Amino acid sequence: MPRPKPFGVPDVSTLAPGRGVGSARKSAQDSKNRIFPPDLKIAPWTCSSRILVNNLGIFEPKAFDDIPDAEWLRFFDVNVVSGVRLARLYLPSMRTRNWGRIIFISSESGVQIPAEMIHYGVTKTAQLAVSRGLAESLAGTGITVNSVLPGPTKSRGVGDFVDALARDAGKSFEEFEREFFAKVRPTSLIKRFATPEEVANMVAYVASPLSSATTGSSLRVDGGTVKSAF
Repeated sequence: MPRPKPFGVPDVSTLAPGRGVGSARKSAQDSKNRIFPPDLKIAPWTCSSRILVNNLGIFEPKAFDDIPDAEWLRFFDVNVVSGVRLARLYLPSMRTRNWGRIIFISSESGVQIPAEMIHYGVTKTAQLAVSRGLAESLAGTGITVNSVLPGPTKSRGVGDFVDALARDAGKSFEEFEREFFAKVRPTSLIKRFATPEEVANMVAYVASPLSSATTGSSLRVDGGTVKSAF
């Protein structure tokens, strides 16, 4: 007999690789901007996974003066608190097995806060703090917690967003990409958008048994955008 899907949990197929930003925004809106409410009751058999990738996220370029309190709270709820709730949900099962992987998909924007979307950057920095603090609390166990920091990545949401901007400017995607990395992200060393697959390669490693000595880390897949050797 198939197990019923717990009420309130979004279909995970909407969060598949390459479908991040657009689907995440829709999921957030469909749930009235409340992701995994704290009083949600979920059957125990749904919480047995030992690998958790917190990949839900939304973004929107907007001037600081135009961001109301409600938007700050919505971004924090979706980008940060959703991962907190899921980690809290899955940790008991991981502790029972003394093995687990918790991965937060943060961003280079958590290190270099983008002036065009400060609220987004703040949530990405908060993810780094949650990840490191949680790793500290799990010292001496077989559970690792890490953050992965992609740079500008051509996910479905970003690709659609850039395509629309390029069309409005009467440019091809390639022309817009060259201009973006010349003017907006000039520190990038690869001078192009990364692919979701390139980010997934890092996530696959961190989720595997091969990464057993990697925990409490912020791992960049940013194409060299963060101008630092450390």
